[in-house]
Amino acid sequence: MALTPNSPNADNSMQALKQYGSYIVTAILLALAAYFGWTYWQDNHARVDTVAADHYADIQRLNEEVSLASQNPDLEAEAKAALSDSRTQLNKDIDDLVSTHGDSVYAWQALMIKARQQVDGDDFTGASETLEKALAIDLGDAGLTAITRLRYAKTLLAAGDADAALAEANNDMPSSFEASQQELLGDIYLVQDNKDSAIKSYNNAWELLRSRQETRAVLALKMESLGIVPEPIEPQAGLLQEPTTAEQPLVIEENTATAEQPS
Repeated sequence: MALTPNSPNADNSMQALKQYGSYIVTAILLALAAYFGWTYWQDNHARVDTVAADHYADIQRLNEEVSLASQNPDLEAEAKAALSDSRTQLNKDIDDLVSTHGDSVYAWQALMIKARQQVDGDDFTGASETLEKALAIDLGDAGLTAITRLRYAKTLLAAGDADAALAEANNDMPSSFEASQQELLGDIYLVQDNKDSAIKSYNNAWELLRSRQETRAVLALKMESLGIVPEPIEPQAGLLQEPTTAEQPLVIEENTATAEQPS
């Protein structure tokens, strides 16, 4: 039976509504605010990510054009001027992306492209500054940080600052990057004329590679140049197979989020 003002429980119900009604309304408003706030954040965040992704895609396309043109040693004067303009535009586009989306993975990727271009142009000081910016981006990924730090240390070494390179290379890194770290430490110690430490680091790197049955020809050459004959590492069974058909060109795309060996 429906309650009326004269019903026995009407007063109690009205009193309860007055007492708890404000709490109920507040809870509803908070729930609605949370829902619409989350929806707004998702929509806005997705829109920002889309803009940054589109911007980075343009940078990537221009970088591919620049890299392809750079491989041609017989460019005419007009083509060289166009290449120079493209490089200038590429750097401008990267700087614009970093200024607007500097805390995103797209900014990190763009800075890595810029550093690569600078290294290819023997501008190791500029590359070091670029990689320092990339290292300052907190992406919450230890692997990306390790890749950036290793490349940063390499450019510092190439720029002539072996002490700074050593300080960076000595930072803690995930175990999957320790072989690369030890090899780089060996390179740094060699520049510092610390042959014993270089040999120790190279041996450490080789043993780490042995533990996962991976070999590196360049590291072996470095060790041999110091009079060390590294024990051969057998590749993992099943990794090498006889081709059953005519070999086809192999195209490998670099995945910087997972690749250990820094470039």
